[in-house]
Amino acid sequence: MYDLAIIGGGPAGVAAGVYASRKRLKTVFIAKDFGGQSIVSDGIENWIGTIKISGADLAKSLENHLREYAGDVVDVKASELVMSIRRASEDGSFVVKTDKGEYTAKTVLVTAGSARRKLGVPGAEALEHKGITYCASCDGPLFADMDVAVIGGGNAGFETAAQLLAYCKSVTLIHKNDEFKADPVTLGTEILKVNGDKFVSGLVYQNKKSGGPRELPVQGIFVEIGSTPATDFLGSLVELTPYKQIVVDPKNQRASVDGIWAAGDCTNGLYHQNNIAAGDAVKALEDIYMYLHAK
Repeated sequence: MYDLAIIGGGPAGVAAGVYASRKRLKTVFIAKDFGGQSIVSDGIENWIGTIKISGADLAKSLENHLREYAGDVVDVKASELVMSIRRASEDGSFVVKTDKGEYTAKTVLVTAGSARRKLGVPGAEALEHKGITYCASCDGPLFADMDVAVIGGGNAGFETAAQLLAYCKSVTLIHKNDEFKADPVTLGTEILKVNGDKFVSGLVYQNKKSGGPRELPVQGIFVEIGSTPATDFLGSLVELTPYKQIVVDPKNQRASVDGIWAAGDCTNGLYHQNNIAAGDAVKALEDIYMYLHAK
């Protein structure tokens, strides 16, 4: 019987794992891999305390930090995929089933993250992270004085466009529907293709009203068309939003079921970034410690 099961190997999960070790909470740490979404980034410039680091190096750093402190307290189960979680009827603990085994824990912290929806058009896959990016906070300064496009008309799309205006020569917001307005903005527009050789040079689109196809010369494309939280393994165990994000109390990261917490991109938190994920996970861990020791 573990005190805690941590699910996920990104900044949130590792931060919680390090704190769990220091607080001597017997923990099983289950992760398919380390690093989270940032593993594909060439250069991360907003990870506090590090001027610049690649996603691959961040993943290695996170794993090394956890393993250095794990000792005999945190049992690291790498390369394991969580399939389901159920509550044990006899004592209220949780059984976490993976593709390799089962683990029982008194509490669970879900830090499984999410996966960005990709721009599924010709040319996009080859230019991933060669001008096509998914984080204005991380990569915006790299496109200073350049022309860029933001794909997506939700809140994230508008927030990204607003951030990029501080750096970029021009920002064009492109959205396939026509219920949003912004300046500059192109609505009712479908992306047909991304052009470029070693780096993005433009995108081809057509508009419902003005027709096309037309090419928009840009050096950067910021994709904000949503993400898919990795929460399917929870089933109906906890309350989820319509977008399958775990609903949490922002004061302590508690989910709707007693004994389960969540942090990072798999939650309904307002902002999703590496530093925020790590901080929210530490917050959750502090609350988990008090929860276990108050019994």
